[in-house]
Amino acid sequence: MPRFLIEVPHEEETVACAKAAQILLGTGSHFLTHADFGCMDGDHRAWILVEGESKTEVRNMLPSLYRAKARIVGLNKFSIEELDVLIKDHRPKADA
Repeated sequence: MPRFLIEVPHEEETVACAKAAQILLGTGSHFLTHADFGCMDGDHRAWILVEGESKTEVRNMLPSLYRAKARIVGLNKFSIEELDVLIKDHRPKADA
């Protein structure tokens, strides 16, 4: 199943951090209870890795308050063979 990184920004105020964490953790969803927050380092976002069928499905997993501003990134891994093909196919062509 495809994997996605969800990035959920929130306001910088201490109360906003606590409310964001409370809302995400309070949903009871397994993946939301595993969110990582950057607030203590001054980066007011939460990151969550999830599996889903599409970006739309993953976005709909979020509480409605955070759906519009969330960034959803589809993740992939490369094998050595895939990288060899990508590099070979994207080499500059020699001048003729």
